[in-house]
Amino acid sequence: MDGARTYKTEIVIAGGGLAGIVAAYELLGRGRRVLVIDKDRRENFGGLAKESFGGIHLIGTPHQKRLRIHDSPELAWRDWLSVADYDPADDWPRAWGRFYCENSREYIFEFLDKKKITFLPLVNWPERGLYAPGNSVPRWHIVWGTGYEIVQRLLDALESHPQRANLELLFDTEVSAIEMTGGRATGVICRKVDDGGDVTVTAEHVVIASGGVCGGDLSCVRANWHKPWGDPPAELLNGAHPYGDGLLHRGVAALGGAVTHLDLHWHYAAGVHHPARRRPYDGLSLVPPRSALWLNARGERIMNPGPMPVYADTRRLVSSVLAQPGQYSWQVMNWKIAIKELAVSGCDYMTAFRYKKRLGLAASLLFGNRDLVKRLIRDCPDDIVVADNLDELMEQMDRKSLYGLRIDRARMEATVRAWDGMIERGPAYSNDDQLRRIANARQYRGDRVRTCKFQKILDPKARPLIAIREFILSRKSLGGIQTDLQCRVLRAADGQPVPGLYAVGEAAGFGGGGMHGKKSLEGTFLGGCVLSGRLAGRSIGK
Repeated sequence: MDGARTYKTEIVIAGGGLAGIVAAYELLGRGRRVLVIDKDRRENFGGLAKESFGGIHLIGTPHQKRLRIHDSPELAWRDWLSVADYDPADDWPRAWGRFYCENSREYIFEFLDKKKITFLPLVNWPERGLYAPGNSVPRWHIVWGTGYEIVQRLLDALESHPQRANLELLFDTEVSAIEMTGGRATGVICRKVDDGGDVTVTAEHVVIASGGVCGGDLSCVRANWHKPWGDPPAELLNGAHPYGDGLLHRGVAALGGAVTHLDLHWHYAAGVHHPARRRPYDGLSLVPPRSALWLNARGERIMNPGPMPVYADTRRLVSSVLAQPGQYSWQVMNWKIAIKELAVSGCDYMTAFRYKKRLGLAASLLFGNRDLVKRLIRDCPDDIVVADNLDELMEQMDRKSLYGLRIDRARMEATVRAWDGMIERGPAYSNDDQLRRIANARQYRGDRVRTCKFQKILDPKARPLIAIREFILSRKSLGGIQTDLQCRVLRAADGQPVPGLYAVGEAAGFGGGGMHGKKSLEGTFLGGCVLSGRLAGRSIGK
């Protein structure tokens, strides 16, 4: 670097999230010189993956085989197609989805295993599907230590790499534009966050790893809202990375690159206001209980056309809430349900997983996660209410109603008592799809340890009662910069690669400009970052 803040390298990677880190590691192994640029501070190296719960979608692993889970790439691909609902022209997204199913063990599991990243022995089973197949078998492998462990192990691998001298890291720097020379990407133009100074980088190859468009101030999410959902909700929470603003997506489009499916987002239906309030509409994503009743802003049970079972179809949950008055919801439960089933989609609150406390994890499975529920009640008073009886609970819910909507107390009480009455009559008379799904979930031991055995809401021995006001929480972009299986950015006009330009991770819709299609199977986000980072490193390294 000289006084004019200029750098020269072989490969510049714009973004220091999981995909960028993996790509850098692969390139170092091929003797290449790499510069990684990230807008965030050094202590946040790793991006949103560092805050994640750390579940990864994997097929044909030793963990599945030990549990006698019969899986295969063929079965996984059939499941993937069932949820993706690809458009006819989605050739590259389809190619990426199939490649993931056929190569997840080699490219993701074995890669992480060699970095001494371990998974819990029980494989979890989200996205089972509602009325069509989702995951036919459990595939969600939870990292012992959460996403923090994944990032930390990979950063340690970078620091101890034999070719570490070939790696430069530049933080607090925003990549604002891509330099092109003779039709080829030859570097980037940057701006220092602290002093606004310009930085110029020349390189043989440019890799975009800047994340999706679901972060920032949410304006990009609203501008690209999925039209069949109608208008976006007035209260939309932000669970994405603060710097996922789509700046480089727009830069690629201006250069003639293909950017596709920006209206396809992966949101969650159970967001609450984050206690840290790090930014406007900061959100925390809850993992809702199976045994809670999901009600709309009027206290009516959400039935579109049936109840809203969790772990079945996340996108269906979101669209169901968006169709309700006020576009927010309530989950009603009691203390016993909450400590058994309520969780948080992130590492900060799941402390036994994050800090690898085996005794703490065992205690929470046996006796319930009391500390988590107490912390949520304490930290989230805007959205969580607690009461000793139903009348008091409904009164507190009414105080937090929005947009002039009020709880229909008679109807809500009738709904809760009818639910409890059905449970009281026993499983043989449980003519309710949510109860049938609870019964089915308890057949698999990985779910049985986290699912109550037909727990009544108004059970005096299970109180206090708890109601959680929940909002749609923006999380991931399923669309992005279109790439081939070498991660080369493709031109919109003719589908040919833009020389020297690559994209990985969420910036590329996790591969191909949207490898998931319209829905996703949980765990394919972290997995897609590892997969695309490795493929980019191998492609450029040649």
